[in-house]
Amino acid sequence: MRLVVALGGNALLRREQAPTAAHQLANIRRAAAQLARVANGHQLLLTHGNGPQVGLLALQAAAWADAGGVPAYPLDVLGAQTDGMLGYLLEQELANRLPEGHAVATLMTRVEVDAHDPAFGDPTKPIGPVYGVEEAHRRATAGGWTLIADGAGFRRAVASPRPLRVPGLPAIRCLLEQGVLVIAAGGGGIPVARPAGRSSRARLQGAAAVVDKDLCASLLARELKAELLLIATDVDAVCLDWGLPTQHALGEVTPEQLAAHRFAAGSMAPKVEAACAFVQATGGRAAIGSLERIEALLAGSAGTQVRPAGRAAPPAGRPARRRAVPPGPGCP
Repeated sequence: MRLVVALGGNALLRREQAPTAAHQLANIRRAAAQLARVANGHQLLLTHGNGPQVGLLALQAAAWADAGGVPAYPLDVLGAQTDGMLGYLLEQELANRLPEGHAVATLMTRVEVDAHDPAFGDPTKPIGPVYGVEEAHRRATAGGWTLIADGAGFRRAVASPRPLRVPGLPAIRCLLEQGVLVIAAGGGGIPVARPAGRSSRARLQGAAAVVDKDLCASLLARELKAELLLIATDVDAVCLDWGLPTQHALGEVTPEQLAAHRFAAGSMAPKVEAACAFVQATGGRAAIGSLERIEALLAGSAGTQVRPAGRAAPPAGRPARRRAVPPGPGCP
């Protein structure tokens, strides 16, 4: 089976933890152990979020600039740094757990966005830590930040334009066909765009944004003709009435059923949108749930399972038939 797994950035650096290298490594080791359990026998593309990590790098860059150092690096460059940092750690921990000879590769992945996307004027993507009211106000005033609510606190919000195209898609496809576990489009990919007002043949340039990793994973899954899009998060399933006494989880649903509900823009909404877009475009299956139950998510017996209308889950005890993965041709 060809599957795309989107791993949340908060799963790699939990909200309540100090953003230390030790905490991040411990979380990545835990995630890699879970992913390694389902890697064999599948063509697996792994994407990951970077909200906490790119926010931390932005703070470090700003502090250096305030101290009289070089000007802060732009968001596309900081995003590329998180691709390398998190990709290295994931690649190493996965390689340590997979059978000898199972190749793992991390790709720095550019993702094209539209320079005219309205998202550049309406920042909605949370990055960095959660601040209390006073600290959030101070940082917003000093840095000109846009802030959005996150639980009882606030986080910095940056532009999150929609992903349109992945220029490196042929390389990703080639590696998957050779049996390589590919880590790509980390943090939604490195955002690039053609300068506003230029022709479609204009050269791509870095964009000041962070692309949503779930929407990018959905785009990749569609382009790669994956059979399953698995969105791993820190909750067991998509829930309605979150935080209320009537809260309840959704199991088997169709895209049309999910579209009848509203979800929080900064958390579950992009996951639901990504899952629905994939299922509607391909007729495949998407699953949203906890990484700790990855085998059950893969089998269709846990989390929120999004399927096309009229396509029922396989009977209990009878796993869905899996298409054999043929050996691919050599890379050009």
